[in-house]
Amino acid sequence: MKRLPVRLIAAAAIIALPAAASAHRQWMVPNATVFSGTNSWVTVDAAASNDLFFADHQPMRLDGVKVWAPDGSEGAIANGSTGRYRSTFDVKLDKPGTWKIGTFTSAVMGSFKVNGEERRVGGRPGAGTPPLSVADIPADATDVKLTEMIGRNELYITADAPSTTVFTPTGKGIEFQPVTHPDELVAGEPASFRFLVDGKPANGLKVTVVPGGKRYRNDDGAREFTTGADGVARIDWPTPGMYWINASLTDDKPSAPRATQRRMNYVTTVEVLLP
Repeated sequence: MKRLPVRLIAAAAIIALPAAASAHRQWMVPNATVFSGTNSWVTVDAAASNDLFFADHQPMRLDGVKVWAPDGSEGAIANGSTGRYRSTFDVKLDKPGTWKIGTFTSAVMGSFKVNGEERRVGGRPGAGTPPLSVADIPADATDVKLTEMIGRNELYITADAPSTTVFTPTGKGIEFQPVTHPDELVAGEPASFRFLVDGKPANGLKVTVVPGGKRYRNDDGAREFTTGADGVARIDWPTPGMYWINASLTDDKPSAPRATQRRMNYVTTVEVLLP
């Protein structure tokens, strides 16, 4: 599977921040997750907002969205459009099995000082000078504080019968390798989802599950689950609907040069149907 070049996604590294770091959660939500035949289209809305799946803050950029077909080949988005509060796009499901649609970010952010003056590494490009990279840090820099950011935001869409090829791990950051297929979720029936860190089961990882529709509730209904030694979190679904799932972790095992910390984040949206 082709990875997104770092130079193209460094400006989007904010995706890799844990959900707790920002009041605005980034999400993608499809019009459905299960389709019959191989002549269907799925439509996806993508944005960041306070209330899940209600676009009221800013749209998600589409230049980093990738599509993987069930056979592992790369697909494409169509009819992409970005408005004031959300982006939307379509994907044609012309092959049977489970498709993956999502973003992968890998970047370094932080700061350093030269002659006592602080300078920033990474971040969003602005009207002034472009963001600096690790290669721009001079040898005489002091107070170098760099964090590697790795983030994924993914959807799984099935045409005809579910498959598992798209869940093959890459071995980098937090990844999703479910026991229960995410397109076979039913209210009242628990599901088992395995999470990996660098290709190995993530023990003790906190997984947050939030149902959509916060705009029409007094609270967001968030629940927290913890993975076991096998990396599996067992999640129950009290009601049908779309659910946002997030797992994040900070450790001291960066692979990026000069970084001392690593922040990883994983997001997916799943659909839970009536029995």
